[in-house]
Amino acid sequence: MATRDAMTAEDMAAALGISKSGVYALIRSESIGFYKVGRKIRFTEAHLRDYLERAERKTAPGPDPDHRHQVDLSPPRADNGFVICGQDLILDILSNALRLHGIPALRAYIGSYSSLVSLYHDRVGAATAHLWDSVSDEYNLPHVRALLPGIRCTIVNITWRMQGFYVARGNPKGITGWRDLGRGDIRIINREKGAGSRVLLDENLKLLGLYGSSIAGYDDENQSHLALASAVGRGDADVAVGIEKIARQVDNIDFVPLQRERYDLVIKTEHLDRPEVRTMLDILRSERFRNEFMTIGGYDLRDIGRVMHQT
Repeated sequence: MATRDAMTAEDMAAALGISKSGVYALIRSESIGFYKVGRKIRFTEAHLRDYLERAERKTAPGPDPDHRHQVDLSPPRADNGFVICGQDLILDILSNALRLHGIPALRAYIGSYSSLVSLYHDRVGAATAHLWDSVSDEYNLPHVRALLPGIRCTIVNITWRMQGFYVARGNPKGITGWRDLGRGDIRIINREKGAGSRVLLDENLKLLGLYGSSIAGYDDENQSHLALASAVGRGDADVAVGIEKIARQVDNIDFVPLQRERYDLVIKTEHLDRPEVRTMLDILRSERFRNEFMTIGGYDLRDIGRVMHQT
């Protein structure tokens, strides 16, 4: 790798776990800073850190890094644009592709539960979710029915991902499964209530008859996989629940795989004929978009763009 003050697009792609063309998409959308040496694009560690910190703070990309905009989740206005909820990088690239098609797409970096509630209240155009239900062993469908009662929704797959534990390098405490979280020598750091990873944790604790209040660190919350993995890497916690791809971006941690999860897009069925929704689904189902992520670790795109359920 080049020095951290002269990183190439290839270096940045490796650091973010995306393709080189994905980096250029972030540049075109002004989501990441860069500088030029002649005609060559270069990045500094500060550019990388700024991008990651903005994603962690749930701020929407903006052309001026010193004037970042929180996505407005108040009742919609005509000039709000088309808001897509969720935190995965794949949604940043999807939003950028929509903007290239002339659609003013915005991002709301919020968890699955809040994403569905926002869709129910018509505050956003599309929600994303990875909410597991232990009773049915099903992803998203039971929660969509519960949180959008009486509303017909279409659930479209984006990707399958692996959920598991972030643990310190070498897994010194031998954490291999959910039951280990009940040990007295284990401290966790948690996602916020309503995040898909938090729901997965709580459902498994319930199945084991464990209470979160009995686990050290259970009430210590953060709002991104990256923040949790970084906390484990620093030694602030022994374990956290998150997706595999992030583990590849953080030093001093290992990943313990536990459960394959389905990450879906949720749209109100009555909105399927809207131009922005049609364009979004066309992009998602395109060979070009699929190829963008085929070589990126952590994504299983076998069902991308497929309608999984309609309520």
